[in-house]
Amino acid sequence: AMAVQILAPSVHTPPQTKMTFAEFLDWCDEDTLAEFIEGEIVMTSPASINHQQVGSLLETLLRVHVEKHDLGKVLRAPFVMRLPELNRAREPDILFVAHANAHLLRPTFLDGAADLVVEIISPESFMRDHAEKFIEYERAGVPEYWLIDPERQVAEFYELGSAKHYQPALVADGIYHSRAVAGFWLRPDWLWQSPLPATLDLLREMKIL
Repeated sequence: AMAVQILAPSVHTPPQTKMTFAEFLDWCDEDTLAEFIEGEIVMTSPASINHQQVGSLLETLLRVHVEKHDLGKVLRAPFVMRLPELNRAREPDILFVAHANAHLLRPTFLDGAADLVVEIISPESFMRDHAEKFIEYERAGVPEYWLIDPERQVAEFYELGSAKHYQPALVADGIYHSRAVAGFWLRPDWLWQSPLPATLDLLREMKIL
């Protein structure tokens, strides 16, 4: 019988030496799930189906609203957000960059804080998203940070207060109104439905379509 050779997928192994942000960008390709922390590369795990679907739904709702009202750009991972003053670069699940900050966009990364960052939490990212990134995004001046946890069915929305600290935002009558994305609102409960609601139905309910 003929021997069949199974080719293992090529794995992007992070280098053991410290590197600059420019070297990190050279090392990455567009499919690499990695973040840059003070010269070191931290690999992140691929998303589950549930994580992917919740992310896709949120991204679509945001993108259609942002395009309709010409507010800026919505981007999704893997796209690097560099926090130069912290010497870190993260790959949030979803980013919104308002027109006023369009000058921060580079071909392969955002050179500064987005106007909104959305992280969809997985069990392995819980501490990173709640602790490390929370503090980093606050210090970098990201005006709005959403933490969406499909497994625990919890959505947390934080807005930067006058003292430059995150304040939990109000969810009244089951609806959250974004401050960073003018006119955008959603019901967090949509994200826990199984199956998820049809995107077109939600866009109509939100009066985006």
